[in-house]
Amino acid sequence: MTGNVAHTCRYYGISRQTFYRRLRRFEEKGLEGLRDRSSRPHYCLHATNAEVVGKIIYLRQNYHFGPGKISMYLKRYHDIMISKSGVWRILDRLDLNRLPASQKHKTYQKRWKRYEKPQPGHAVQVDVKFITPVGGAGKRFYQFTAIDDCTRLRVLKIYPRCNMKTAIEFPDYLLAKLPFRVEVIRTDNGAEFQTQFHYHVLDRGIRHVYIKPATPRLNGKVERSHRIDEEEFYWMLQGVVIDDAELFNDKLQEWEDFYNFNRPHGGLDGQTPYERLRQRTQNPV
Repeated sequence: MTGNVAHTCRYYGISRQTFYRRLRRFEEKGLEGLRDRSSRPHYCLHATNAEVVGKIIYLRQNYHFGPGKISMYLKRYHDIMISKSGVWRILDRLDLNRLPASQKHKTYQKRWKRYEKPQPGHAVQVDVKFITPVGGAGKRFYQFTAIDDCTRLRVLKIYPRCNMKTAIEFPDYLLAKLPFRVEVIRTDNGAEFQTQFHYHVLDRGIRHVYIKPATPRLNGKVERSHRIDEEEFYWMLQGVVIDDAELFNDKLQEWEDFYNFNRPHGGLDGQTPYERLRQRTQNPV
């Protein structure tokens, strides 16, 4: 350095303020003081507090919720207002922005077109989910599921067998529980849904429609709901031994009530199935 501050500043392309600031740091801390410092503020008025971040992490790691669903849950259950983009920035900062492979984003061309019946009961999708023996129990169980196409309202029932007899029992059970008239029941072509089931449904004054073979997407809402069951309900039973269908149905009823009354649904713009039911019955399309 020449000793001439102006010449030194011109040579290095810095201002006088920068020169004197770095000189002061050098005099105080030596070469260590000349290292670049973070420009991040010591305190940010808009920073998300640790409790909210903890809730976001919990919902992401335990339920694999996306930013939109996390935002809905925080608003509904914790009265916390945080935007979808705000949640995403927190997940990105924590390197939690990647979903499991089964939930990765699909391009528009690979998505099936979403549809929805205009009124409750216009179509109810029915399917069966095989339940892996819970907690090491040797017995097998089968979850019969019905979901209303319009409201996403669901009826669930566990049976120890999957055959024509249990399949015939299930429509009577779901018709007794649904608070509206059912016009159509749609199923796949499984053996349990064949002749006797078909005519039993017709005898109840309801049309029975089969989806085309090898097209489970036509019953996509019930298929998707089974994945939700796996991700949000059955994982909680890990380590719990259940070998009794009645006890299993008690737990499943708790989950059904939560799903219908309390769980915000992304496909319903954050409403629960019962909120959508009230909306459609009070303001019919």
